[in-house]
Amino acid sequence: MTEAVGYYLVKLQVQHGGFAGAPVLHLDLGVNAVSGQVIGSAQITQALPPPYGTTIIPHVTGAILHTGFGQDTLLVHLTGQYYVSFPPPAIGSHMAHFSVALAVTKDWNGKGSFEYNGNVITDCTVKNVSTT
Repeated sequence: MTEAVGYYLVKLQVQHGGFAGAPVLHLDLGVNAVSGQVIGSAQITQALPPPYGTTIIPHVTGAILHTGFGQDTLLVHLTGQYYVSFPPPAIGSHMAHFSVALAVTKDWNGKGSFEYNGNVITDCTVKNVSTT
């Protein structure tokens, strides 16, 4: 990707490469290149039996900041909330918080970390998996 202008879409995969079965974060984002605002959705997948293998975060929002010196790095911070159901035999659910912090190049590859439901996954590789 070269200098993106206007509004564009990006798909990212964020994962820690050191652990087999570690959670993998998938981000589908819309980016306003002028304002730096980012909105989209997220999904966390992990090799666990249903119903625990997939966590969907339907709405995430955040912003991009630029380091502005040397090789410009995009600093991206996103947050969201999602429902977590209590395991049986309990009935009900609660809202859990989600956040992600990324340091990526203009082609959206780099490093990052994410937090969900009390789990913190650090030292992750960020990979742009957009088809366009």
